[in-house]
Amino acid sequence: MNEYKEKILKICNETCKGTLMETLEIEYIDVGEDFLVAKMPVTKKVYQPDGVLHGGATIALAESVGSAASYIFLNAQEFYVRGIEVSANHLKSISEGEVYAKATFIHKGRTTQLWEIRITDVADNLISLCKLTTISLPKK
Repeated sequence: MNEYKEKILKICNETCKGTLMETLEIEYIDVGEDFLVAKMPVTKKVYQPDGVLHGGATIALAESVGSAASYIFLNAQEFYVRGIEVSANHLKSISEGEVYAKATFIHKGRTTQLWEIRITDVADNLISLCKLTTISLPKK
């Protein structure tokens, strides 16, 4: 991995300290020209009562990686980025291992951005398909 990627991932992971991302053990692991990937362990900490990954934890992962991607690919010096809508289709259950979230642009506008976030397991099975809309607001 080149220095630029390592720097981006280090910044993303450092911003997680003391946040929900740290609680859920979300870690940013890969970045490219148009995507960001994070992983999250599937443990009892993120279960729903019947012992499978909670949809809310999945959505928190999706919103975290999509929002972080917005900061990376937009000018974070000049804008605040906020999620304004998130949706998810949960397609498969998982009760152990890790899930991976890959955020890619669907639309990169000046004010709003639309992200697709694919949540997969280690075998690349699709667990959830999420969409996140973010808005960029100028810092004053």
